[in-house]
Amino acid sequence: MNPHPPVIELKGVTIRYGNHDVITQADLTIRHGETKVILGPSGVGKSTILKAILGLLRPAEGEIYVHGEEITRLKESQMSRIRTKMAMVFQNGALFDSMSVGQNVSYRLRELRLLPASQVDTRVDEVLRFVGLQGAVKLRPAQLSGGMRKRVAIARALASNPDIFLFDEPTVGLDPINHYNVEQLMLQLKNRPNTSNIIVTHDIGSASRLAHSIVMLHGGKFIFEGSPEELAQSKDRRIQAFLDPSRIAEIKI
Repeated sequence: MNPHPPVIELKGVTIRYGNHDVITQADLTIRHGETKVILGPSGVGKSTILKAILGLLRPAEGEIYVHGEEITRLKESQMSRIRTKMAMVFQNGALFDSMSVGQNVSYRLRELRLLPASQVDTRVDEVLRFVGLQGAVKLRPAQLSGGMRKRVAIARALASNPDIFLFDEPTVGLDPINHYNVEQLMLQLKNRPNTSNIIVTHDIGSASRLAHSIVMLHGGKFIFEGSPEELAQSKDRRIQAFLDPSRIAEIKI
């Protein structure tokens, strides 16, 4: 049994765009050291959940807790303190084109003064070595491949040494080699005992390899939670159709 309290909890969370509920009465728990994958097709609200955890969206109903602190009513200035515990790797990397790789990786450290200035370059070197890009420190994002940009984004997330990582479709659009490289980095993060990861994806293979636990989102609600093995054995027709698209005609949309 995990002796630590949950690092993130969603309790009865509803997220609404206009009059449309994107997420409805969602409950979700991420525990210390756990890698949780949120699985589902594109456009069902998976990334919306990450934005709510970061405090970029406020739920219409329900509560979100980070390390036991309820965040949905915090002011933006208070959320900055909460976000120092988290780092997000965006789907497109979200690097600053006008900055070098080194400047991108060090940006949060310098902006928030998370390290003494004399230690920043050493930390940048450490995390770039971790992702295998120590020789790219002076390059610009335009000089990098898509896989390299994603690895720089992971290095930037690592630099501030957060204990919660949020990944939004981390392998989408990558060729097989870069897909493998990025996935290997994420497996290393999964194996770090004090790191909790939330991964949003529609890639069933990656979800199975990376997750301790998978939740599946369908129609704005979580319809499954369990291990990758339990997902594969599910008798729910919606899940079966997602795992085997040839059965999509069985699903009532």
